[in-house]
Amino acid sequence: MSDGITTWRRDVTAPLRAFMRTEAGSAGVLVAAIVAALIWANVDEAGYERLWTTEFSVRAGGWELACDLRTWVNSGLMTLFFLVVGLEARREFDLGDLRDRRRFLLPLAAGIAGMAVPVAIYLAVNRGGPGAHGWGVAMSTDTALALGLLALVGRGVPEQVRVFLLTVFVVDDLLALVIIAVAYSEHIEPMWLALAAVAFGMVLALRALGVKGGPAYAPFCILLWYFMLRSGVDPVVAGLAVGLTATAYTPARNALEAASGLFKLFREQPTAELARSASLGLTRTLSPNDRLQRLWHPWTSYLIVPLFGLANAGIPIDGAFLARAFTSPITLGVLAGYVVGKPVAVAGTSWLVTRLTGGRVRPGVGWAAVLGSGTIAGIGFTVSLLIASLAFTGDQLDEAKAGVLAAALLASLCTWVVYRVTDRLPKHKRARALLGDADVLVDLIPPVDVSVDHVRGAADASVTVVEYGDFQCPYCGQAEPAVRELLSDTDLRYVWRHLPLTDVHPQAQLAAEAAEAAAAQGAFWPMHDLLLDHQDELRPMDLVRYAEQLGLDRRRFHEDLMSHTHEGRVAQDLESADLSGVGGTPTFFINGIRHYGAYDIGTLTESVKVARARALIGRSNASRPGGRSPR
Repeated sequence: MSDGITTWRRDVTAPLRAFMRTEAGSAGVLVAAIVAALIWANVDEAGYERLWTTEFSVRAGGWELACDLRTWVNSGLMTLFFLVVGLEARREFDLGDLRDRRRFLLPLAAGIAGMAVPVAIYLAVNRGGPGAHGWGVAMSTDTALALGLLALVGRGVPEQVRVFLLTVFVVDDLLALVIIAVAYSEHIEPMWLALAAVAFGMVLALRALGVKGGPAYAPFCILLWYFMLRSGVDPVVAGLAVGLTATAYTPARNALEAASGLFKLFREQPTAELARSASLGLTRTLSPNDRLQRLWHPWTSYLIVPLFGLANAGIPIDGAFLARAFTSPITLGVLAGYVVGKPVAVAGTSWLVTRLTGGRVRPGVGWAAVLGSGTIAGIGFTVSLLIASLAFTGDQLDEAKAGVLAAALLASLCTWVVYRVTDRLPKHKRARALLGDADVLVDLIPPVDVSVDHVRGAADASVTVVEYGDFQCPYCGQAEPAVRELLSDTDLRYVWRHLPLTDVHPQAQLAAEAAEAAAAQGAFWPMHDLLLDHQDELRPMDLVRYAEQLGLDRRRFHEDLMSHTHEGRVAQDLESADLSGVGGTPTFFINGIRHYGAYDIGTLTESVKVARARALIGRSNASRPGGRSPR
């Protein structure tokens, strides 16, 4: 332990949370790149443009592909950014809230309205003017920058708010790429487009055949990008398409056991061949989605997107330019579309869907969080500047950029105001305003059953913490002090479910059966505590000694242990772990929702607070006439 935080925090962090933390961390880098671009363009405009318009070419024999540096960044490197967008969209469909397809209705509607309303405002401002064809500049939220700035201006906002924003604007990103392909692609070449379809078909065929090696896909992905470029459709769409094909899933326990077996072979005979097999086995337990995100997400967030900002945000600013820009319909249309259109669309659509469905479909957060998500959605940068570069040139391009940058500043300010006002509400009203009262998807299967499960704490507690654990697992031992501190909370109950990892902890299975043998004599929890306190002493003779120490019937305990009387009870917990997608220990569920992140006392306490607030809101709803009972 270090400063109360376990050193293995990164190893147990869910990809979604890792995604959001990376975006928050990279927001500062992107903002710095934008500021650098503005300074550079105003100090040496000619030098700025000269660099980014420098032509670079790739040659092979008689074949040549030549583009200026800005195009290589915008249509080349940014393909990897949209690959990550596609990966996160697929993860939400496979593992996130959108795995319940009914929940796709609200983000779909909010995403569509969040683009349509700003576009309508932009077109109204530019009605019949020369800038009308640039309507796409005002439609798309920069999800990465919005998440990052939300971490700065919305300090203390629950993570559920960020999850809601991400879920809604995954739809926004997908639709924006479709619009780029359809509305901002000129001189489309059907032959090249057909070749792109063939290359993409090969990617799908490899996936269907179960091919897992990245090098097998790389040639077809490169060909897909090249064919899209030659077809006239912006090739960043290729990144999105490939990202959407990468399935996401949690590692299965049998896959982890197989990987562990490979490592054991290497431990016994450390050869280069076995080292490679063990490494590949470990890597392949992760889903294709997870592997690609771990590879590309840091590069896109910390290098590619900031480089894009540096290449595109530079505009020369002086008094004359500002006077012209902020009277220009292009700038004003972009500004109004983002700052007014986005919050109106997101909040209004969420309210309308909730009303039309009688509350059956509602936001997963409270209305203050919905409004805050709408205001922060007014940050449009990456896709906006990409479309601006396709739709405009010269002064019009600079005016569009000015609108995008000003909108981002105002949207951040509006979001800060929303959350500062929310902070001033009484505690229970603030919780409802941020968390809402929607049912949440339960991850724990089956739910806690007091007639079967081992339960510690008040039966009517508002929060239930379930731990899947292994008595020989050192991480379970390190988490135990935090669990015991949690149990000082009188409004919390704790459940232990067995997950002996026999491939790495050979004594864990018998220790679990010993705990059940003690339970048969009414001493599960004293035995549980002894086993975790003596993780290095779990031999049969040690287990019997603990039974004697607890005053149990030694003969009965020994017979139960030797005949594996309680093996079936342990297997029951193993089955529930498989159904709940649990592959390692310790894994915690709080009110049925899987806890991602560290299991130090600070992190667990924060998750318990959020769960309690949701539970109290649910009880309040259930107590009202005609109220909904908590799920």
